[in-house]
Amino acid sequence: MSQSAVSRAIASLENELAVALLIRGRLGAKLTPVGERVVKHANKILDLRESIEYEVNLEKSLYNGRLRIASFRSAATHLLPSKIAQFQRAYPRVEVSLDEFDPAGVEHALRSGEADLGLLPLPRSEDFTTWEIIRDEYVVLLPKAQNPSIQPITWHELSTRSFILLNYAECTTAVREHWSRWQQPLNVAYNVKEDSTIVSMVAQGLGAAILPRLAAMPIPDTVESRSLPVPLERVIGVAILANVAPSPAVTRFLEVIKDD
Repeated sequence: MSQSAVSRAIASLENELAVALLIRGRLGAKLTPVGERVVKHANKILDLRESIEYEVNLEKSLYNGRLRIASFRSAATHLLPSKIAQFQRAYPRVEVSLDEFDPAGVEHALRSGEADLGLLPLPRSEDFTTWEIIRDEYVVLLPKAQNPSIQPITWHELSTRSFILLNYAECTTAVREHWSRWQQPLNVAYNVKEDSTIVSMVAQGLGAAILPRLAAMPIPDTVESRSLPVPLERVIGVAILANVAPSPAVTRFLEVIKDD
């Protein structure tokens, strides 16, 4: 704008407000006290205008967008459905897909560009930017007794049992390391790939099991869930590639999944 156009605009604003916003002199112009206060509000107006433009442009970019999610099974089963439904109610034009992998597969999908966002046990490598969303307790699963004990389970009691372990590296390693840390024996009778199979085997009295609670759900009435003598938990988080700017759809879904 030219200086004369600016002068006319300010004069028009002063006439409209019926106050002087500037003191004019030989050395130029400076704000009056009320002018200084008005400028603070004017800056807020400009910031709000930028926010409006951002929201409008974001909404436009979400038209016909897509969101590809990768997750390991128990998180996909128990954490994601409600969040995806919430997201799609807000952004019905975004195409959402979900693929299940083990954690290594989720990492591969993110690195190869086959997924935009993944759910993983934390921590992960520095290749990813991650946010914690939930902590999942490891529990002992036992065949339900006729008179279940209300006393906390002890290491001695666990040492008398044979266990059915999940044949899945991260969970199995966490359990073995926990037992080793507390110098306890771990008697393993079976290594099974599917967590649902493990729960069924426990229900049939074939052994005890240690599983993250989400992996064990739904726990049938014939199975008793007990806390470990010393708690063990896994941290579940959401991850994106650290060197890739998230799309508007990813940004909005991150807001949904991080909102507890």
